[in-house]
Amino acid sequence: MNKPAQPKEPLVTHIYTADPSAHVFEGKIYIYPSHDLDHDGPSNDNGDQYAMEDYHILSMDDFNSPCVDHGEALHLRDIPWAKQQLWAPDAAYKNNTYYLFFPARDKENIFRLGVATSSTPAGPFTAQENYIPGSYSIDPAVFIDEDNKAYIYFGGLWGGQLEKWQTGTFLPDAKGPAEHEPALGPRVAVLSDDMLTFTDEPQEIKIVDEEGNPILAGDEDRRYFEGPWVHKYNGYYYLSYSTGTTHCLVYAMSEHPQGPYVFKGTILTPVIGWTTHHSIVQFEDKWYLFYHDCSLSDGVNHKRCVKYTELTYNADGTIQTIDPYK
Repeated sequence: MNKPAQPKEPLVTHIYTADPSAHVFEGKIYIYPSHDLDHDGPSNDNGDQYAMEDYHILSMDDFNSPCVDHGEALHLRDIPWAKQQLWAPDAAYKNNTYYLFFPARDKENIFRLGVATSSTPAGPFTAQENYIPGSYSIDPAVFIDEDNKAYIYFGGLWGGQLEKWQTGTFLPDAKGPAEHEPALGPRVAVLSDDMLTFTDEPQEIKIVDEEGNPILAGDEDRRYFEGPWVHKYNGYYYLSYSTGTTHCLVYAMSEHPQGPYVFKGTILTPVIGWTTHHSIVQFEDKWYLFYHDCSLSDGVNHKRCVKYTELTYNADGTIQTIDPYK
């Protein structure tokens, strides 16, 4: 039997895992990571080294329990529309059904968002025949508000293709905004009651500073890059995300799920490896950050491991910065 994972230590070591989306379902902690392949291919800014083909779902009864790998829950071969690269997923529960949201490249090499369903949180999951109409880019994260309205957040720069969708259609040669222009924000759409389609066109979320000025594209310590996550605490919505090139997890706050969001600060300082991607979840009376680094592979960017640590709020609702190695 595995020993319980300790804070800031890998949850599992028998496979490489990344991009953990953590949820409490049926009183247990379920983690929906991507599954990094153990290969030695070349790396590039397009992300070709991240060649993931399936998902394994992890769970823990609590933080004193071992982490269980429930095996393959969904494979690329079982997704009719998808060609390659099952990147960071998320999960949600509604209509007595568990939904797995995931990005993959379609047959034209364009990233889209798909949905798969299951009667149990550990799967296996059955994919829908087609991707969500009107979906694009990567890193879906679903937030269901107290009124049962479900929002999906998504988008990633560079390999995630978000720059190519600025006009609403895919332009393969499109570049991002200039450094002095407002940065691209993540996208948000409201999900239909059956969780399978958008009810409207995805909207760009505005992220601004304390004075209400847009965060600029050249402000790489604060601007959005990828990996959105939304949670709610004491009546405020928190949008957290990766800064990509500066390798931090940062966050912004709003009174509305669709923003605008006011930038507040850093949640996690850089980890070993290039990417950083996370989730935030409450279990019983504490809050936890799930994230990954490359410590298990001695720093290979596409061989990552999922970890967790406790997250602490200040009295004013801001989040205390975490150093992953202290």
